[in-house]
Amino acid sequence: MSTSRYPLLYVPDSWEVMSMLELLVPGIDHRMAVDGDERTVWMLHPDGSWARATAAGFLDSPTVHQGGPRRLWDELERIRHRLNREGGLPVYGARVRITPDGTLTLSRGGRSVIVD
Repeated sequence: MSTSRYPLLYVPDSWEVMSMLELLVPGIDHRMAVDGDERTVWMLHPDGSWARATAAGFLDSPTVHQGGPRRLWDELERIRHRLNREGGLPVYGARVRITPDGTLTLSRGGRSVIVD
């Protein structure tokens, strides 16, 4: 159990964060429940990894529980740290190239990555 330094985020509501997380850990199922002021989000991955975060109020830091082979909330926090530190994420403004055989390459500046 831990406490996030950021207010609770339902990842599908943030295109840039969602895109970056999907590239790093594809296949996460995101869910959310609201009960009055309390909000809970879940991140569930087919490999058995999961995270659940609950915040009592809109701007309150959530309490986070996670398990399985990957720490999904930790991955999300790394993305949010980078966004705050650099003001943007590499996926924003990246060029996309798809070859006839279906290979997808993202590039921005002097960096590129092939997406499997």
